Amino acid sequence: MAEFITEDFLLQTKPAKTLYHEHAEKMPIYDYHCHLPADQIAADHQFENLTQIWLYGDHYKWRAMRANGIPEKYITGNAGDYEKFEKWARTVPYTLCNPLYHWTHLELARYFGIGNKLLNPDTAKKIYERCSEMLRTPEFSCRNLIKKANVKLLCTTEGPLDSLEHHKKLRDDGAEFKVHTAFRPDKAMAVEDLPALNAWIDKLGRLSNIEIIDFHSYVEAIRQRHYYFHENGCRLSDHGLETAYAEDYTESEIKKIFDKIRSGKHLDTLECLKFKSAMMTEFALMDYESGWVQQLHLGALRNNNTRMFKAVGPDTGFDSIGDFETAVPLAKFLDMLDRNNELPKTILYNLNPRDNELIATMVGNFQDGSVAGKIQYGSAWWFLDQKDGIQKQLTVLSNIGLLSRFVGMLTDSRSFLSYPRHEYFRRILCNMLASDVEAGLLPNDLDLLGKMVEDICFNNAKDYFPMALD
Repeated sequence: MAEFITEDFLLQTKPAKTLYHEHAEKMPIYDYHCHLPADQIAADHQFENLTQIWLYGDHYKWRAMRANGIPEKYITGNAGDYEKFEKWARTVPYTLCNPLYHWTHLELARYFGIGNKLLNPDTAKKIYERCSEMLRTPEFSCRNLIKKANVKLLCTTEGPLDSLEHHKKLRDDGAEFKVHTAFRPDKAMAVEDLPALNAWIDKLGRLSNIEIIDFHSYVEAIRQRHYYFHENGCRLSDHGLETAYAEDYTESEIKKIFDKIRSGKHLDTLECLKFKSAMMTEFALMDYESGWVQQLHLGALRNNNTRMFKAVGPDTGFDSIGDFETAVPLAKFLDMLDRNNELPKTILYNLNPRDNELIATMVGNFQDGSVAGKIQYGSAWWFLDQKDGIQKQLTVLSNIGLLSRFVGMLTDSRSFLSYPRHEYFRRILCNMLASDVEAGLLPNDLDLLGKMVEDICFNNAKDYFPMALD
């Protein structure tokens, strides 16, 4: 019987152990998409206890706690930090067979050296006290946690109105790792809430010092912020969309729709789609002109629980997989840009696993030979970034595209303890490749496969993204 969370965790064969320990394990991390708070990195924030670093803002854990019957008071409510942790410890044994069980114990082992003790109600107090005491030492500051994980570069996610003051401070401080931002302008086309959109437009006008009187001036104001982000090191955008938007529209139609937005008049469904399509086109063209990479995260159905949305707000664990039409609008959007050779490097992520093959084949439609892996099938995302989902994404990419050109894993996390997810991915990758070696489906050339592993873990991302490491 195999032990739990050993040095050979998930590695089932000798070739798997060789690929991981001699190749994957030594590679740095290039975390090109996350949601770490830049202000905490800039301030080199120190967490007071394990609850603050582990449970504040982690909707994965929140969903599990709710499913385990834990009242909201102990999740996003006003209960004390140890009370919240104790409720999480009560939940952990019920996460068996959920990736949270793996992640929880990997993080305890890698950061705190707790590799031989499972978290449960009996061990909660000792683990909490030990980890909290360690977190209060300089070695466990935010920047030192990032360095401990061997991260060379990470990209946070900010909207166009962000000042990027924290990124500037990090650059001026000469941090040992690079911190960039990703430009996420989704609020600029959020026509579902016209009062909020108009308030956002007003702020944009003041920030850019541009009087926004029509659609043209609106785009120019956004373009100014895009340029500002570029000047401050940004080289990629990110969009969280239900699906791609590629409705046919004319310039005059969009001008009229924008005028309706500014007057607060209701838009019908077609007008909403046309406006979103126009905005996505403008964003993509800005990215192309600046040499950026665009990322499209497709398929989330967000804020499904109205009562809880009113009580605790967005991004609190009430989102799910959606079943939107994907292929036709996505193909049309990418083709519209490609026709004039204005399609930037693009990474496509799907949340619905039914779309795995769809996305992988779509990627192949727009490779143009100019860049290896110009269009990428992004890593297993959100509900899919667990063992089964990662294996399926890797298998589909192997079957339909070039796994060897894949830019690899990302954390997509708000937690400073989430970097073992890269280790998790790397172990799964090595075990899959080794299984094919054992089955005679791949050559037993571990130098050849080892280079492929190193490329997927780090080198491909380093070569693909236009952010310098030096």
